[in-house]
Parts: sequence; structure tokens; C-alpha cells
Amino acid sequence: MSLAQRERHALVATMIEAGPSAPTLCGTWTVHDLAAHLVVRERRPDASLGILVKPLAGYLDAAQDKIAQRPFAELAELVRTGPPWWSPLRPVDAFANLTEMFVHHEDVRRAEPGWTPRELAASDESRLWSALRAVARAAYRKAPVAVALATPDGDRITAHKAPGAEVVLTGKPSELLLHAFGRNEVRIETTGDEADIRAVLATDRSV
Repeated sequence: MSLAQRERHALVATMIEAGPSAPTLCGTWTVHDLAAHLVVRERRPDASLGILVKPLAGYLDAAQDKIAQRPFAELAELVRTGPPWWSPLRPVDAFANLTEMFVHHEDVRRAEPGWTPRELAASDESRLWSALRAVARAAYRKAPVAVALATPDGDRITAHKAPGAEVVLTGKPSELLLHAFGRNEVRIETTGDEADIRAVLATDRSV
């Protein structure tokens, strides 16, 4: 079973445990709203284009609102079973859904007070590091100063190049990946000028 599949199953279990009305780190979305989003993304390719194409955002919202009217248990089961056989996402599930499932799993976990990071296997952290490499430059493209991402073991990614001083964000790949996707509920360390650090942490990191 791929890491994406394991995270999918763990996400659904966490959503069910939290309950449909529980908060998430996705703005005002509840767990029920998040489940509807995932169903639209995997089963309504016509509407899911609105995730990337802003003129279609209204169509996406309407489709998601309609799907959100379905029972939570039904939505959770659709998320658990993954993309249907006809979905373009199904053949590439292990790659295309890795960050989606991992980040949203943590969106549910870390919306609860007293959360703690999970201890992931070294192989899983390595896989998330590879995923981070693919999105780092896009995530920090709006940073006002140079940004590097580093692990305690010494691995390093140049996320953004700019003249002058550099800010280094250090943490496990899983924590750095969450930060790259705009989450602030993370355990990372920062190095650099204090004003530069504040500016980087406040940067819009939407990918």
C-alpha cells in the first residue's frame, strides 16, 4: 500500500473520530466540508477545474455545496475508496494524492487543541521530502527574501532566491511540507534576521 493510500485511510479514520462538525485548518471548513471537497476533487473533474481556474471557482463552490448535502458517512466512504476507475487521478493516485491526503489528514489532526506531530517512518519522511522538492519554489515564490528549507540531517532545498540575507526553515520533511502548503501549525525552527523571518512566515504560500 502506498503512502498516499495509507494517509487516505488514516485521514478517513481521523475524520470519523473527530466528527463531521469538527473544525479543520482549512479556513471555515468543517470535517464534513473537507470530505465534500475531496469527493468533488476525485469524482467531479468538471467542477474540480475550479481549484486551479479562478473563473470556474463559482461552479466548483456550487458543486461542493450540493455534494455537502449528502450524509457524512457516505462522503467518508467515497473518500476512503478513492478515485473511481474512470478518474484520471486513479492511475497516478500514489503520486497525485500523496500531499493532498497527508496535508488534509494533518488539517483535521492539528485543528484539535493539544496536537502533537506523528512519528513517521524514515522512508515516509523521505517520500515527503521528494514531494517538498516539487512544490518548494512555487510555495515560496512570493517571499521577499531568499528562503532555504533544511532538515536536521543536513538535507537542503533552495526554495527562493533573492539578493541579500537568507532565511532558513529547519524541520522534518513532514513539517516543512505542511508549512509550504500554508499551514502554520507546524514544528520548525527559523534562522535569519528577525524581520526577514517574520516576513517569510507571513508570506502567502498557496501553491
